[in-house]
Amino acid sequence: MKRTFPIATLGWAIIGFFLTALLACSSDKEKPKVDTEGPTYTLIFLDKTRSVNINKAFVAQKYQQAITDLIEQNVRQKGDRLEVYFIHENTSKARALNVSVRSEMDDVSAASPTDRETAETEFAMALSKEKSQIRQRVLQQLVAQNSGSSNQETDIWASLPVIAKANETGATVKVYYLSDMIESVKGTGRRDFQVKPPKDNAQADEWAKLDAEQLKRYTLGSPDITMVLPFEPNASVKENNPAVTQYWQTLFSELGVGTVAEE
Repeated sequence: MKRTFPIATLGWAIIGFFLTALLACSSDKEKPKVDTEGPTYTLIFLDKTRSVNINKAFVAQKYQQAITDLIEQNVRQKGDRLEVYFIHENTSKARALNVSVRSEMDDVSAASPTDRETAETEFAMALSKEKSQIRQRVLQQLVAQNSGSSNQETDIWASLPVIAKANETGATVKVYYLSDMIESVKGTGRRDFQVKPPKDNAQADEWAKLDAEQLKRYTLGSPDITMVLPFEPNASVKENNPAVTQYWQTLFSELGVGTVAEE
């Protein structure tokens, strides 16, 4: 015999189904996520040369927010590592901070739902505290002043062996340049964009491909690179020269970098 259901009953059943599904999704979102991927190695290069003024309100706010965001994205589990280097005349030897995440999620594979929830909550709280501590330490380096003679030159090329060394660990490498990216090093075979920047994108590409030939000795792997520029939206072409960032886009691409973003 064919069974029938009152429309009202069927309607409430459908509503109940969707409410149950919605509550399940909400519950999942509220639970702290345990990362199952490998560790992340974050490199932050802070420009400590005369051309970047961290005391300027726009720059300070933009860089503080960038630091907050990248820590939130990349500090997720035990073994994640973060290093800060200063960009100046001696960039490759200017490591200012080196921290590794210690917070660890307990093994809950055989735990009861209550014990699992307790472990997840404790891990989330410990990780949040550690993120806050790391953020404060990075911000201390952000405002540190460099009044020495090393602020006369900007050697961004010297960041490449640092990236190559991070690549050797096998971790996922994320690189952030908080800099105007104005390479400025005197000497044969070097670029000084303070004196002679690329005149257009075509010349930027030409120079980048030429320079890549001598810089391919560094095995960078395929890190994700983000250039966080200190320029306001109304900056002039002379101040925020698009050909300079084009140079870096092309150079990093030639060196096999995964993605290059500009902020």
